[in-house]
Amino acid sequence: YMKITWHGQSCFKLLVKSNTGEKITILIDPFDKEIGLTPPRGNADIVLITHNHRDHNNLKTVSGEPFVINGPGEYDVKGVSIKGVYSYHDDSKGSERGINTIYIIGVEDMKVCHLGDLGQKELADMQLDKIGEIDILMVPVGGIYTINDEEAVKIINQIEPSVVIPMHYKIDGVNIKLEKIDNVLKEVGVEPETTQDYTVKKLDLGENMKVVVMKPE
Repeated sequence: YMKITWHGQSCFKLLVKSNTGEKITILIDPFDKEIGLTPPRGNADIVLITHNHRDHNNLKTVSGEPFVINGPGEYDVKGVSIKGVYSYHDDSKGSERGINTIYIIGVEDMKVCHLGDLGQKELADMQLDKIGEIDILMVPVGGIYTINDEEAVKIINQIEPSVVIPMHYKIDGVNIKLEKIDNVLKEVGVEPETTQDYTVKKLDLGENMKVVVMKPE
């Protein structure tokens, strides 16, 4: 099984068992306390950084000696396969906010896709080919700096995951201007499941898409 914890913004911690049977902690997009939330603490084996903004790249908060990935490419780390796909942080080919890496993590017979601060209104065919079939999709929905609710739904429909976990939206404490989650939940039209930690295994994934709204740790 895979245990997913959300710390707010785009920061997730994944506790997984690697292909070699080892327990691995993967941390994605740790943020700086300046955004108003408490950064995640503790060890990580692998850290993924989608782009170099302070609400995504606070490596100082991570202890241990993690393997850090901060760009496109294919990696095999500690029995976990990770693919970084080049994308844009805006809808004008990166001219406003630069580039962003989409990560696909393959472990526990599942594929997790974290879209980072995607700003493209839709994904190109080449990006979709690289992303492939996805079980769990972490998608930004707060607009302003990333895709908004309507664009998020379009991208969810392009990828067709089994589970959607919204991220990067306005929650208590965040001092960055973002939209709330309400609009995207209306747009998706699926009754969400709300949880603190999300523990999932491949067998739990059904035909119908689920939306999981996570409470931050």
